[in-house]
Amino acid sequence: MLSPSDGSRDGRRGLAGQRGSVTAEFAVALPAVALVLAICLGGVQAVSVQVRLTDAAADAARTIARGDAAEVAVARLAVAVPGARLQVDAGAELVCVTASAPAGTRTVLAALAVTARSCALGGGR
Repeated sequence: MLSPSDGSRDGRRGLAGQRGSVTAEFAVALPAVALVLAICLGGVQAVSVQVRLTDAAADAARTIARGDAAEVAVARLAVAVPGARLQVDAGAELVCVTASAPAGTRTVLAALAVTARSCALGGGR
């Protein structure tokens, strides 16, 4: 700590070389904070797509198990999650569907895919 006895007024002579350092530190930290925020928002978007896809897969499984055509289930899936694909596995008692879609659109997340699987009793077939 500087004292008034070092020959300066108010003891501030040593602080003159640090003028603007807060601005420089802020300029360095701001891109890092923005990057962390962008990653967090991307994660929220991916989870949102996963939740919508899980719900749409369950709806598609119930639709096909009721006896409706697979095209009806595909159309409902496309409305709920644009760009989603559907695969149907009909067994003896269960109708299982696997839906997959990109985690995001027009972002880096488009390279990632999320998948959901759901089954329903095939009573309507």
